[in-house]
Amino acid sequence: MTHWRYAEATDTGLVRQSNQDAIYVDDSLAIVADGMGGHAAGEVASEMTIELLRSGFAGDQSVEGLYNAINAANISVLNDARENPNHFGMGTTVIAIGLTVDDEGVTSPTLCHVGDSRAYQLRDGALRLLTDDHSVAEEWVRMGRLTPEEAAVHPRRHQLTRGVGVEDTIAVDVMSVHALKGDRLLLCSDGLSNELDSDTLARLASAPFTLEESVTQLIEAAKEAGGRDNISAVLLEFDDISVASRPIQRTISSTTPPVAKSAAVTTVRRRKNRRLTWRTPFVAAVLIGVVVGAYFILQWYAYSTYYLGNDSGVVAIYQGQPGGVLWFKPSLLVDTGYNVKTLRPGDQAALNQSISEPTLKAARHYSDYLCSLTKCTASTESSSTTTTTLPTATTTLNGG
Repeated sequence: MTHWRYAEATDTGLVRQSNQDAIYVDDSLAIVADGMGGHAAGEVASEMTIELLRSGFAGDQSVEGLYNAINAANISVLNDARENPNHFGMGTTVIAIGLTVDDEGVTSPTLCHVGDSRAYQLRDGALRLLTDDHSVAEEWVRMGRLTPEEAAVHPRRHQLTRGVGVEDTIAVDVMSVHALKGDRLLLCSDGLSNELDSDTLARLASAPFTLEESVTQLIEAAKEAGGRDNISAVLLEFDDISVASRPIQRTISSTTPPVAKSAAVTTVRRRKNRRLTWRTPFVAAVLIGVVVGAYFILQWYAYSTYYLGNDSGVVAIYQGQPGGVLWFKPSLLVDTGYNVKTLRPGDQAALNQSISEPTLKAARHYSDYLCSLTKCTASTESSSTTTTTLPTATTTLNGG
């Protein structure tokens, strides 16, 4: 019979103004969800996902039940965003481990994962990453286009390729966990894994520290390292564990219902008998509307985010996607007057790659924060403020 002990902690961090992470853990289920989206929408998505996973898994404690609960959360987050315009663009990562029961009655741990929150396994002080980040930068690392070091500071490191509430269909990585008695499992948001290296994670999350001591130390260490995002950690330790009778490790994708063959045949036959009617100009008008709508959606996306960059040696704030989107190029909004050369070397490197932020206020706040770390000086090259009129934009989907 599988059994674990647990401890958990979450913190807003030193830069973010609200905590969009949500966590949950009990005797059979542990979840970390890192919300994404502007205003309070990310918080809504993460909390909604936690609640739906709790109730869904309580009703069906199988592997399918755990997956179905994540799929149901995906649909619910999408529907909520469609019904509430102020929630548009919200989503969340989710990483969950549940003690699932198979057809032979064996209870064993199963891990489900969407996004860039992570799961680590610890044994005798050694750390092993169990999950793959579903982000653009990490996908490029797996393709050989980036090195891990380049991915760590790449401007698209927080842009997810999968997430709850992102698309109608969702792909979930599902795997049976092979562990021994005494092993620990760490579930965390990227606010922890981005700030601490593997050696530090292994040292702080392992014995002889108790579970409670470990999660407290992990949160504090991440804050001391910068605390630039919300920080969450759930730490489990197995007192006893069973292996699944049929271990699983694959990606399960939801699919849209297929169209019935009879309906398809009927549609074809009807189309063969159609003639030009008043519907023709109506369809043309709809197509034109779709094209115009696509243009404005592209324009919204192109200018829906902000980033910090290097403008001739000065920390500058731009509106738009780094590198631009088709003919929509980013525009300089503010030269903060902070001299890039006075920042920490690591921050200079990140700045040269561009540092994305969801709002202008957040970008200003983060530039002030970077400067405060070294008490940097104003640049003699520029201290002016540039104001550019741009299309109204909301936030893009970035990892919280």
